[in-house]
Amino acid sequence: RRNRRGGNAGKVKMRIAGGIERDLWQNARSPEWPGARRRHRAMRIYKEFRIEAAHRLPNLPAEHKCSRLHGHSFRIAVTVEGPLQQPQGWVQDFADIADAFQPLFEQLDHRYLNEIEGLENPTSENLAVWIWERLKASLPGLAEVEVRETCTSGCRYTG
Repeated sequence: RRNRRGGNAGKVKMRIAGGIERDLWQNARSPEWPGARRRHRAMRIYKEFRIEAAHRLPNLPAEHKCSRLHGHSFRIAVTVEGPLQQPQGWVQDFADIADAFQPLFEQLDHRYLNEIEGLENPTSENLAVWIWERLKASLPGLAEVEVRETCTSGCRYTG
């Protein structure tokens, strides 16, 4: 049989524990296929958070709309990269990412960002760096922090 990608798929007998045999339909490129090369690639996973916060950008001219006090429903995605951990079959538990972000969520949600140390000029870019610096110790596989202040505007920081 040919699979969708043009590789050979077939029915094989696979001997498992205790000499028991079972039939498997497999892609010849899959790691379970006898003699297949194993490829271990890094994967990226992300956990998304939402915060509501007010800010103003003090380094802009007074007539610029962002120099005035306003708020956003920020969407923040924290991305972790690494190999699949076995036997779990995941890069990292999503709960670990949530636990690492929780103290930051409490500092940011429903706050005036300009009053937070290190965010006196709280652009999306500066917020992404601020989050990165506080997560990198607890998330060794940290690969990216994305901050979206609107549905069409945001930034991605990769350290």
